[in-house]
Amino acid sequence: MPALYLASASPRRRELLTQIGVVHDLLPVDIDETPRPNEAPAAYVQRLAQEKAQAALARLDPAQPLCVLGADTTVVLAGRILGKPADRADGLAMLAALSGQTHQVLTAVALADARRCEVRLVESRVTFRAIADEEAARYWDSGEPADKAGGYAIQGLGAVFVRELQGSYSGVVGLPLCETAELLAAFGVPCWSGTL
Repeated sequence: MPALYLASASPRRRELLTQIGVVHDLLPVDIDETPRPNEAPAAYVQRLAQEKAQAALARLDPAQPLCVLGADTTVVLAGRILGKPADRADGLAMLAALSGQTHQVLTAVALADARRCEVRLVESRVTFRAIADEEAARYWDSGEPADKAGGYAIQGLGAVFVRELQGSYSGVVGLPLCETAELLAAFGVPCWSGTL
């Protein structure tokens, strides 16, 4: 069984992998997450997941049996990528734009070893109820949305805004578990190994 490294500093992704019993080590990487000119959101999120996995893989011994998991999540509203808020004004503007609307959450998962890199893309649709300005300000002041794509966390305080979810809950959190487990199995990495 190859060793698995998670190319992420996200505690949510680590918790999700642990939830399905996947033994792994952390190997966070820092890459440029700037979208390219005219880059489609689906292409963007898949590219970042691959670049994260490849950047971490390049730091490891290629002679060892190992693989690296990279993932990226982005929020898309009317074709526009909503990344992490730059500041309070940006965060409040994102919440105002998402208020009462349906948006996409795209999460790409890439798994790489010395021979190959495979990617899965998962799309979910999230509908928000209307959010009052005062409520958005209180949410921002909680500190939770500052480092989240789209300026909210479905697994945290931001859950109160979600009227409907179509797709993968774990994908919206940051790692679609069904698709991740299928990808891991293709590379010989079992689920539940950390629990049995």
